[in-house]
Amino acid sequence: MKLFNSLTRQIEEFKTIVPDNVSLYTCGPTVYDYTHIGHIRAYVFNDTVRRIFEYMGYHVQHVMNITDVGHLSDDGDQGVDKMEKGAAKYGKTVWDLAKYYTEFFFTSTDMMNILRPNTICKATEHISEMIAIIKTLIQKGNAYETKEAVYFDISTFKDYGKLSGQNMDDKIKASRDEVYSDPEKKHAADFSLWFKRVGKFKDHTMHWESPWGDGFPGWHIECSAMSMKYLGKTIDVHTGGIDHIPIHHENEIAQSEAASGVPFVHYWMHYHFLQVEGQKMSKSLGNFYTIKDLVKKRISPMAFRLLLLQSHYRQPMNFTWEAAKGAEEALSRLRNLIIQLKNQKTKIKGESQKVKINDFDHRFNDVISNDLQTPQAIAIMWEMVKSDLDAPNKLELLYKFDNVLGLKLSETKTDTVSQEIIDLAEKRKTAKISKNYVLSDSLRKQIENKGFLIEDVKDGYKIKVKG
Repeated sequence: MKLFNSLTRQIEEFKTIVPDNVSLYTCGPTVYDYTHIGHIRAYVFNDTVRRIFEYMGYHVQHVMNITDVGHLSDDGDQGVDKMEKGAAKYGKTVWDLAKYYTEFFFTSTDMMNILRPNTICKATEHISEMIAIIKTLIQKGNAYETKEAVYFDISTFKDYGKLSGQNMDDKIKASRDEVYSDPEKKHAADFSLWFKRVGKFKDHTMHWESPWGDGFPGWHIECSAMSMKYLGKTIDVHTGGIDHIPIHHENEIAQSEAASGVPFVHYWMHYHFLQVEGQKMSKSLGNFYTIKDLVKKRISPMAFRLLLLQSHYRQPMNFTWEAAKGAEEALSRLRNLIIQLKNQKTKIKGESQKVKINDFDHRFNDVISNDLQTPQAIAIMWEMVKSDLDAPNKLELLYKFDNVLGLKLSETKTDTVSQEIIDLAEKRKTAKISKNYVLSDSLRKQIENKGFLIEDVKDGYKIKVKG
């Protein structure tokens, strides 16, 4: 198996720390607002990473955090806590806000058939682990205290910048003229480990006692503490967005490796962003969509998942309603094919079937294990279902591939659509192609009289139960 490692900036052969086991940490949501379709791309990517590992025979220990404190609006030290900002915006307490948007997040991911992580950990429930790491960093001389906060001194970590490629001296130099509030901070690029409840944070709602006074943790220390608690000092894979590379993940590496003295992560994997109609998603632009918004416009969650898988995770993706409708039609065609296959019981004997099965199987494995080439995997799936393999073998391979794709194909219902209806629909399709519209209309009426509706879509049709 090969993965693109953001740390080395190249595709590498994947080797685990413990044979046949993968430790996987995925950056979870900051639960201050609605989970939108850009977030969904991230979590479908995480889910696909996990599904492929499991498909390839690995046992995966998957940990994901819930950030419910400490994530400032600028991703650094100068903004306001996103949780406090969200609470003020929606008129909720920070605790109620966290509960509401955590539930919304999991409702959204469940709709998308995203497997829940083995361990889901909230930042607010791991304060003691964060304090322990900060103590270690201070003892080792990597962190220092001011009247306002505790900071990590990046000049004490010689490998700072190895993920982003930015030289530490350049980072410090570039930060000298930045505006920052704490006059005792050694370098503007030093990042917070613990904020004290003073100054602009004197009324911060979420706070805990610490050796440095009443306060709350910085965002970056949270992931290090939870990752190391559940997966150990060194893990196999850590995922996140490309925006995490220069700040959040760079800081995770520095504090983790300074504290433990060993490598933090072997393989860093980062996904690219999703735009909507060529623009950044924004409520002010009216293009901010959740998965529930898509459903209201008759785009099913599995159709959106199919659309996401048709773009490689390291490439930017542009969401359009036209593309979403195309994915919905493609999924409908696939389900219609499954219905037809389920009604075709004949197995074809002979070595040629086995040869073709092995060929499709190996090709599918090759592309998914080559840095998650899901667009190619989907192309192979379509080629397979349109091949001359017999129906039982097609279904078996299709369901096997769907362990990676996660489209719920095995749940396609057949008890409501009989072979008779499918045959009528196929005859109508042939009549339309030959422009025999009288026969086409007659067949439509026959289908409707039997309790079904047929809807013409691009390259085919969709059969629905008359409601």
